[in-house]
Amino acid sequence: MANGRATYGCGRAPSACTICDNEGKAMMKMRGFLVGLAGGAVGAALVVLVLVLVFNFGEIKEPVVQKAAETPTVYAPTSGTGQTPEQIYQGHSAGVVMVQSDFANAGSNAFGQSQNGQALGTGFVVDNNGYILTNAHVVQDNGQKASSVTIVFNKGGGKTQQVKGEIVGIDTGSDVAVIKVDPNGVDLKPLPLGNSGQVQVGEQVVAIGNPLGYDFSITSGIVSAVGRSLQAPNGQTIPNGIQTDAAINPGNSGGPLIDSSGHVIGINEQIASDTGGNQGLGFAVPINQAIRSLNQLKKGGTVRYAWLGVGLQTVTPDVAKAANLTTPSGALVESVYPKSPAAKTGIKGGSQTVTVGGQQLTVGGDVITAVDGQPIASADELIALLAQKNPGDKVALTIERGRKTQDVTVTLAARPANL
Repeated sequence: MANGRATYGCGRAPSACTICDNEGKAMMKMRGFLVGLAGGAVGAALVVLVLVLVFNFGEIKEPVVQKAAETPTVYAPTSGTGQTPEQIYQGHSAGVVMVQSDFANAGSNAFGQSQNGQALGTGFVVDNNGYILTNAHVVQDNGQKASSVTIVFNKGGGKTQQVKGEIVGIDTGSDVAVIKVDPNGVDLKPLPLGNSGQVQVGEQVVAIGNPLGYDFSITSGIVSAVGRSLQAPNGQTIPNGIQTDAAINPGNSGGPLIDSSGHVIGINEQIASDTGGNQGLGFAVPINQAIRSLNQLKKGGTVRYAWLGVGLQTVTPDVAKAANLTTPSGALVESVYPKSPAAKTGIKGGSQTVTVGGQQLTVGGDVITAVDGQPIASADELIALLAQKNPGDKVALTIERGRKTQDVTVTLAARPANL
């Protein structure tokens, strides 16, 4: 990446150029660092890695789709009379919570003694049964699940209420986690969930959270862009991410991004920054994706993703010229996983390496140009469409092979656990 490098909140650098629907790796082409939004503070010392809030050692770590049948609260589209940030805060801040995650044996100190760590993030109530949405990286770090979680409710007037939370499930592929509290004795204020598929660039939004430990703060801005590809903690691509200039900082992770009608349209997740702080480039997991994860986690504790089994690269005019393609756009298949749905269908990967703009690409493979008759212009668009599918679904792919176009039908499988 020019003039910077990308790093996720877990400290792992995303792949530089290839978007793989099988491994879920995608590079967002932006300057600076991708920073997770969760915070943590290790017993004795506060550790910060420039771009990353190192929450596994106790600092306050904060980094950087589909609607399921069962919705957690009253589902409503993002429409209606707009509210001011003040009105949104007064009406919805009671449904936003602070999430304090404790990690036992979160490393060793200089004397080789084990120490515990704590991470601070945000979450929000989604129904009257006590279910709360937050980011996966708020309650899990480098594969280690928090040993305990405390949920702090804002009671107003500077008063708070702390209750124990139970981690229901974690979906690292979408950076979503579900926590449950006992609804008895707690005045729950669920936030209404919107439809991220209807979000428009330029619309007003607010973010409520606990940035840098400043509890229950609100910032405002607009939707700067939609359709961004974000990278989840496990390297998988999160399609249809929402970009905002509302100030987001460490501690905002897991908090709601709310539109002017008062509906949650995303979960604040990461930022792009040269300094590790807010520079007006914040990103949120689309709420439609989070609802999909929520409903599956509530039922079984795991989330299943449809899998095609290919490594992809977006076709640009330069790529098309270098690869001698007749189509100027689409998703170029660079590689095919053995025994994957793509392999069983006969989809072919590339066999030659070319350099385009200083980047090495594998060409000679099929180019996917449409899914179920819907044209796609990029690898991101293909990934976003497949994200709407379930394992076992059949999809019709239009591919260009050589200079001929053909349609093939693929039965999608469940993504393997190791990808």
